[in-house]
Amino acid sequence: MLLAVDVGNTQTHFGTFRGEELLEHWRFSTVRESTADELGSALNNLLELRAMHLTDIDATVLSSTVPLLEAEWAAMVRRYLSHDPVVVGSGIRTGMPIRIDNPRELGADRLANAVAGYAAVGGPCVVVDFGTATTADVVSADGAYLGGVIAPGVEISVEALTERADKLVKVELSPPRSLIGKSTVDSVRSGLVYGFAGAVDRVVRGIREELGEETEAIATGGLAHVIVPFTDTIDQVDDLLTLTGLRIIYDRNS
Repeated sequence: MLLAVDVGNTQTHFGTFRGEELLEHWRFSTVRESTADELGSALNNLLELRAMHLTDIDATVLSSTVPLLEAEWAAMVRRYLSHDPVVVGSGIRTGMPIRIDNPRELGADRLANAVAGYAAVGGPCVVVDFGTATTADVVSADGAYLGGVIAPGVEISVEALTERADKLVKVELSPPRSLIGKSTVDSVRSGLVYGFAGAVDRVVRGIREELGEETEAIATGGLAHVIVPFTDTIDQVDDLLTLTGLRIIYDRNS
């Protein structure tokens, strides 16, 4: 059984695969101070909830945007799972040419998204990830990573807005009742949802102008389900895209 782990700045998402089948997956808040032992205990407890055990895992693939936690996850895998993880980074085989100025700058999660997106559509695509940052990663018709767009994420924008404006309270992000808000909370919610939806549509349309109208747009990330219904350009949503990409990358390195 393969364990795929994506450590993000806000959330950690991981799941177990048997072959190409995703058996189960979990999300929890990323805590930068977590130790290898704490991660091992959390993993063990979650596996047991689904009648799985640490001994069932015989391989691990790991991506991380938090260097300290990358080291702790790797140490946990060696200590409790008794093997070395495949860590997505420089020198890993992905099957995808990376055509940017410095390939070392490309985040492991963004690379996994691009690999999975191209595998899903088999042609030009853009993957929009609604995470700590809102990112768009572009893949050409021949399967090369061309570059992307990075903007502040929805939650970062909420925090910045409430920290800088004393009279604004932090709102729960959910679909607005209407475009024109009838209260401060409704107005903030409308601005965030319609604002991010409009920004994503502008980016995707611009990418299609460069690559062609057949470019498929795939959304992923924890907040995709809130924003995507208000967009016009997203073709599909896949909350498990990053884990799928990690599984594909593992297969290409095993």
